Amino acid sequence: MSKLEIKWFESTREKQWEENVPEVSTDRKINLEITESTGRVLDGFGSCFNELGMQAIQHLSEKDREKIMDALFSMDGDCRFTICRLPIGASDYALEWYSHNETDDDYKMEHFNIERDQKYIIPYIQEALKRNPNLQFFASPWSPPTWMKHPRAYNYGTLRWEKKVLEAYSLYFVKFIEAYEREGIKINQIHVQNEVVADQKFPSCLWTGEQLQEFIRDYLGPAFEKHGLDTEIWLGTINAPEPWQEMISNTTSDYDAYAGLVLSDPEAYKYITGVGYQWAGKYAIQRTVQSYPELKYLQTESECGDGQNTWEYAQYVYNLFQHYLINGANGYVYWNAVLEPKGRSTWGWEQNSMITVDPETKQAIFNPEFYVMKHFSHYVQKGAVRLDTRGTLTGNSIAYENPDGSIVVVVSNPLKQTRELQLSINNETHSLILKPESFNTIFLS
Repeated sequence: MSKLEIKWFESTREKQWEENVPEVSTDRKINLEITESTGRVLDGFGSCFNELGMQAIQHLSEKDREKIMDALFSMDGDCRFTICRLPIGASDYALEWYSHNETDDDYKMEHFNIERDQKYIIPYIQEALKRNPNLQFFASPWSPPTWMKHPRAYNYGTLRWEKKVLEAYSLYFVKFIEAYEREGIKINQIHVQNEVVADQKFPSCLWTGEQLQEFIRDYLGPAFEKHGLDTEIWLGTINAPEPWQEMISNTTSDYDAYAGLVLSDPEAYKYITGVGYQWAGKYAIQRTVQSYPELKYLQTESECGDGQNTWEYAQYVYNLFQHYLINGANGYVYWNAVLEPKGRSTWGWEQNSMITVDPETKQAIFNPEFYVMKHFSHYVQKGAVRLDTRGTLTGNSIAYENPDGSIVVVVSNPLKQTRELQLSINNETHSLILKPESFNTIFLS
């Protein structure tokens, strides 16, 4: 077998994506060995389209806007996104709250429209598609139209559990998919509700597992069949449980109250392609994958931080990437790719972003989490298969084999001192000295 060509890129607090040259070694103790394939295929990486991100990008010159879009979406760019999320109506990062039909009692959806999205989100998406025409999309609502809810509000509340409302809400999803297709945008997946356990200040709607089961089984699935839609239905996005909730009797947020309950119903299961987990869903994904390995899984919204964009929080986000992917996720989706400084939402929370655009200086800053994403998404291709590893650095690493046969290993050194990596693959051993608190990508071809 011919010798593998190797590239090694390293990011530290001081310098990001710096190329280094490893040593070749055969006489040191191996602490990371690439072994067999796990069979888990990667759908890719991405972020979410939202109005505040679009507003931030507009502060830049045309040349700098092109640079940002190229960095995120071009297949020869930095991040090379392949799967992205968009809201159905307002997310908590909309300029203000809205839905696609606020006409009271319009059960036939005669007044459904996406006029607002045609002004804000769709041009943003179309720019991305220019760079990657194969970009895939999944969409979820933060809130149904307010007239379908009790109480009547974007924030808080639940869907009115009435047959005519449930039928109308299913049609709402159908209309959304069809309207976007007329804009040249294929919606590949529908996730029924953003954060089913979120009763928040921002647009939200509480669902129980029993409600998701009934809605998918009796309304949404049949509506997609009736209208001939091939858009996948996903169970998500599930943001539960918090660790303490499983210990509380009769809780609605334990490990089985959502995925376990819905997927155990054959008539609901037959409509479901995958499960989307975010936030506290990280505690549940392992069990669901173990029970339903044939389904697909996504980490649908990376945790958001506090707007400070520190290196320490980037280390935490690296661990989220590694946790979800090791435990069966087929993809990882960042939340806000671009925001103004501190990333303040319309409801007051400040959040991190991959890129910060300063409206005063008209400059873009590439934050630490941009490089966390790049370390995973730059070389790991859609269709890559995850490889198992063994050794003392397994807990800080993940490896993939791309469709073209190249291999990518991503490994962090979270310690405050250097650490030696002895990487063994195909009977070759490579020695890398990992700098303190660093992220590293090793590309072998």
